Amino acid sequence: MVRTTRTKRTGPMLVVLMSAMFLAQFDFFVVNVAAPSFARDLQAGPTALELIVGGYAFAYATGMITGGRLGDLWGHRRAFVAGMVGFAVASLLCGLAQNPTELVLARMLQGLAGALMVPQVLAIVTVAIPQEHRGRALGWYGVASGLGSIAGQVLGGLLLDLDLFGLGWRIIFLFATPICAVAAPLAWRLLPASVPDRHTRLDLRGAIGVSAALALILAPLTISRPLVWLVAVAAVPIAVVTLRYERRLGALGRQPLLDLSLLRVRSYRSGLVAGAAFMAYFASFMFTLTLLLQDRLGYSALQAGLVFAPMGVLFGTTSLLGFRLIRRYGSRVVAVGAAVVALGLLLIVWEVAQPGRPGLAWLMVSLLLVGGGNGLVLPQILGLAMAEVRADQAGAGSGLLNTTVQFAGSAGVAAIGAAFFAVADSGYDRAMVCSALLDAGLMLVVFGIVARLAFRGRRATATV
Repeated sequence: MVRTTRTKRTGPMLVVLMSAMFLAQFDFFVVNVAAPSFARDLQAGPTALELIVGGYAFAYATGMITGGRLGDLWGHRRAFVAGMVGFAVASLLCGLAQNPTELVLARMLQGLAGALMVPQVLAIVTVAIPQEHRGRALGWYGVASGLGSIAGQVLGGLLLDLDLFGLGWRIIFLFATPICAVAAPLAWRLLPASVPDRHTRLDLRGAIGVSAALALILAPLTISRPLVWLVAVAAVPIAVVTLRYERRLGALGRQPLLDLSLLRVRSYRSGLVAGAAFMAYFASFMFTLTLLLQDRLGYSALQAGLVFAPMGVLFGTTSLLGFRLIRRYGSRVVAVGAAVVALGLLLIVWEVAQPGRPGLAWLMVSLLLVGGGNGLVLPQILGLAMAEVRADQAGAGSGLLNTTVQFAGSAGVAAIGAAFFAVADSGYDRAMVCSALLDAGLMLVVFGIVARLAFRGRRATATV
C-alpha cells in the first residue's frame, strides 16, 4: 500500500500540478496549427503529418495505465518528476528535429513522458488534498485542461505568427522546456512524498498486453489508411487474454496493472462513462468547428483559435465556480451544465442551418454557452470517478480514467470526423449540422448519467 503525507502547501502544489496538465493539453492541440509548416520546412508527407499530430496522442493514451500504476509503485511524486523531466527532454528533441522521422519519434517520446506525468495529477489530488478542498482543486484541473486546449490553438498560432528568434515552428515545442525545468525541482520540493510498498512490482505481462491492445486499437485512429483498420482486429484476442490474466492475478491477491476491482465502484463506473462521452464530444467538436471556421469561413489558424478564446475563458471561470455551486445545490448543477452544453450545440445547428454565411455573433454566443457548461461538467465528473477510489489505487484509477477519456477523444474525432467528411460533399454547413447533432447526443448521455445519480442522491437523502 502507498502511504502519502498530506501537505498544507496546497496552492503552490496545485500550480506545479496544473502546469503539467496545461502542457500536456497544449502539446496535444498545438501541432494542428503548425501542420503546414511541417509540410513546408521538413517536407513531411501526409503519413508523416498524421504521425506528428497523432503520434503524441497514440503514445500518451497507450502508456497512461502503466504510467498511473508506476505512480502507485514508485510514489506519485517520483513518477511525476520523472515524467516532467522526460517531457522537457522530449520537447527539446522535438524542437531540434531535422527531419520528419526524428520529429515523429520525439513526439512519441513526449507522449510517453506525458503518460507518466499526467496520471499523477489526479492521483495526488485524490490522496493528498482533504475532501473539503478537493472540489476547488478539481476546478483548477478543469481550468488547466480547458485553457491548455484553447491555448494550443491561440498561443500556438500567435507563436508561429511572431516567429520568435527566427525559430519558426520549433518554438511551439521549445516553449515547454523551460517551464518543465522550473517545475520539476519545485515538484520535488512541494509535492507530498509517498512511501510505496517495496514488496509490490510492476505487472510487466499486463503492461505489455494492455499497451499492445490499446496500440492496435488506436493505430487506425492515428493513421487514416483503409487497411490499417484490419490491425484493430488483432486487438481482440490480445485484450481477451490480457483481461483473463489480470482477473486471475487479482483473484490470487496480487496487484495487476489493470485493477478491475475499480469497475465495481458505482461512482467510478459512472464517471468513466460520462468522462468518455464528454471527451468524445469535446475533441470532435474542436476538430469539426475548426474545419468550419478555416475551410468554410476562411479564417486563419490564429483567427480560428481566437474564436475559441472566450469559450476557454468561460470554461475556466465556471470550473472554479462549479465546486461552490455543487456544495450548495448538489450534483444537479452538473446536469444543468450538460444541458447548457447541449443547448449551445443546438444553437450552432440552428445558426449553421440558416441560408447564407453563419453569423459570427451567434456562433460566439453558442460557444459561450458551450464553454460555461463544460466548466460545470468536466471537473465534476472526474471528481465523481475518483471520489471513492482508495489511496493505493489512485494511480491505477487515474491512469485508467485518463486512458479512457483520451481514447474516447481519439475515437470521437475519428467517428464524428468521418461523419462530417461523409456529408461535406453536400456542403460544410450540413456537415457541421450533422456533427453538432451527434455531439449534442453525447452530451445528453452525460446529462442522463448525472441526472440519474442526482435523483438517487435525493431519494437516498429523503429516506434517511
